This record gives sequence, structure tokens and C-alpha cells, in this order.
Amino acid sequence: MIKRTPTLLTRRAFNRSVAAGVGAVATGFSTSAFAQDEIIEEEEVTSTVSRNISSFTSKSWEPYFSNRKRGAILVDTTSRALHYWSEDGETYKLYPTSVPVSKELTRLGRTKIVRKKVGPEWRPTPNMKIRNPEWPDYIGPGEDNPLGTHAMYLSWKFYRIHGTNDTRKIGRRSSNGCIGLYNEHVAELFEMAKVGTQVLLI
Repeated sequence: MIKRTPTLLTRRAFNRSVAAGVGAVATGFSTSAFAQDEIIEEEEVTSTVSRNISSFTSKSWEPYFSNRKRGAILVDTTSRALHYWSEDGETYKLYPTSVPVSKELTRLGRTKIVRKKVGPEWRPTPNMKIRNPEWPDYIGPGEDNPLGTHAMYLSWKFYRIHGTNDTRKIGRRSSNGCIGLYNEHVAELFEMAKVGTQVLLI
């Protein structure tokens, strides 16, 4: 069941509603229309996901990349984990993530980081506003922001790797396209990953 937020919506109330999972994915919209991390009902998430099941199995970069130029990021949407290898091969990191809630919202393949932002701004996509006209047009940096403390924008429009202020999302199929990390993890990855870092979602 889809809950609607009140017509008069404060920034903090909006953040609470997003964290609780307001705005179930509607059929008939393109993937990119709501890939900007609108969240489905918490009840729906828990009814389709068997708790937090990130799988921490280390991987080698060679099966996935021809080189480590500018670093490499592998997002495994099945195990809900992000792997990072530095260009020089000295650093390997493994982080639990949130992943898209359905196959329809999941974009797989190769992309790259095209922009990085500390304290990202959030704006709903046009289709989000059509379905939720009461939502604000803009949320600035801070604890109310659905993108957390840091965001790395991918070459695919509306897709990014970012933090989250709702830690319940990590390890779950809980996003509508983006890959979420704990804020402390995304801050660490942000410092290591460069603009141009290779990204592969499988």
C-alpha cells in the first residue's frame, strides 16, 4: 500500500518520509525516471527481501577489467557489495551497499565516475514530481538529504554512488537505481576514487 506524504511537507518531514520508504515504485515509468533514489515502502522492502544479506567475499579485478587505470569499482548487485581497486594495486576495499529494489530499476554494465560532490544537493526527477507533487523541488546538503554526505555521479543520467542517512537501507534491495553506502564508507571511497574511475555493475 502506497502512503502519501502530507501536502504541507517540511524538509525534516520529507526526510523522515523518505527514510520510512514513502513513494512506492509505480508501473509505467522509465527506469531513469525514478532512479534518483526514491524509496519504496519499508513494508514492501521487508516482504521481498530476506533481511540484510550483503555477502563479503573478496574478488580479483582481472575477470572484470582489462586494467586498473584510474582505479576500478565493481558493484555486485547480487551480493550487495562494492569492490574497489586502486590504480597502483596497493589498495583493495570491500563495502556493503544498498542496491535497486527490482530488475527493472537495475542498470548493469560499464560506466565511470564523471563528477564528485561533498554535500550533494538533491532534486526529484520530473516523474517523481508528477507522482509526488507535494515533495520539495530541492534539498540542500545536510542531514535531510537523501544522498547522504558524499555523491559520485556516473555517466548514466540519474545514477550515482552515494551515502545515506538511513542505515537500514544498506544490505537491502531498497533503492530505485543508485548504489548506497554508509556515510563513513562513501567518504573513504570518495577520497580514493577519481573522476574517470571505471565502474562495472553486475
